Amino acid sequence: SGRKAQLWQKKLERYRTIQRQIEKSAPDILQSRNFRRTKEYLQHGNMTVNSHVMNVARYSIALSDMLHICCNRRELIRGALLHDYFLYDWHKNKIRPSRFYKFYELHGFTHPGTALKNAKKDFRLTKREQDIIKKHMWPLTVIPPMCREAWIVTAADKYCSLMETLHLHGKKTKK
Repeated sequence: SGRKAQLWQKKLERYRTIQRQIEKSAPDILQSRNFRRTKEYLQHGNMTVNSHVMNVARYSIALSDMLHICCNRRELIRGALLHDYFLYDWHKNKIRPSRFYKFYELHGFTHPGTALKNAKKDFRLTKREQDIIKKHMWPLTVIPPMCREAWIVTAADKYCSLMETLHLHGKKTKK
């Protein structure tokens, strides 16, 4: 009906507005070779790391808008895009598992540091962007986020991860 069409049109416009904000805030990240490599790795379920971080950036913007949280939008977006910039397939064991753990079980604890190290190598990061990347796995990272942008990305990441793991997000699979 006409009402449904109007709602879809409004959603599409909102999506396009958010996408333009992402493109304006992070052209260097989006165009970098290593960031494009995130399309090669699966994250949750059938979702690639690239699709996941794009979702987290979109939901971070939506969450800050919905809750009227004043924050640095550029740093929010850049931190969201780089929060899982670990650049490896975490589903494959990189070290020999002991009888107490497997590598993929440690990934949740270790990948924020790896992502931060990789991001610092490839991009100039603000303190806020670093906090977003380093603390997005709180409470697994014992020290909580120190800025509202990091709290927003942490919340958006948890939501997106759940939706992707349960296969409730769109099917953007590794090709």
